[in-house]
Amino acid sequence: MSESPVPSTVSVLVVEDDAVIRRAVQLALERYGYVVSVAEDGLGGLEAFRAGQHDLLILDVMLPGLDGIGLCRRIRDESLVPILMMSARGDALDVVSGLEAGADDYVVKPVDIGVMVARIRVLLRRATFHPGAAEAAAEPGPGPRPGSDADSGSEEGPLVFGDLAIDLRGLTVSRAGATVPLTPTELRLLLAFAEHPGIVLDRRRLLREVWDYGWEGDTRVVDLCVVRLRKKIGADRIRTVRGFGYKLDRS
Repeated sequence: MSESPVPSTVSVLVVEDDAVIRRAVQLALERYGYVVSVAEDGLGGLEAFRAGQHDLLILDVMLPGLDGIGLCRRIRDESLVPILMMSARGDALDVVSGLEAGADDYVVKPVDIGVMVARIRVLLRRATFHPGAAEAAAEPGPGPRPGSDADSGSEEGPLVFGDLAIDLRGLTVSRAGATVPLTPTELRLLLAFAEHPGIVLDRRRLLREVWDYGWEGDTRVVDLCVVRLRKKIGADRIRTVRGFGYKLDRS
């Protein structure tokens, strides 16, 4: 059964220094209906990112000048746009470094286009789940106070866990009254925990619920996203249960 076509407005930026791989990925994604822009080095990728409006970025780890990890960090300072990293070796260090820098997921070269497209679709669904995240959350501002009704037109106030408040209607998160900027992936992860407060969720379950993956997903993605989330909402808010998984502290 053929997959539904991609809207022609979906823009992807591919930053890859190998001309053969860059062209192959571009042509393959264009056949799937994506509008693809390319850059051949890190600084060129940063310039292309700033010059255009892209729905998703694909960054190679090994780039001349500014490498993919550094580029990812620079972009994360400015935007929450979904980022997919490409690693030539699938090296654990590359994977961890990319995820720590703020990437949402990764694929290993030689790239399986079917796998890449599947990952892209998942990342775009997450971004759509949190509309306007890249723009609205880029500049923190005052948010709803824990325990207060964040939306006067809503019958229910936000979910509150200590100094953390989650407005389910507006899909915003605040800590001690200040807005917490979360990527779409981080927000989905937090909502998965908030739906089951005090309940231990194992990594495989989180891969299914947050990343839409089955058994083939890499649990390091979960661990690194938890680390990033903890830095934003408080180190003690999400607790590790060794040998089992993670849970959200109710208090």
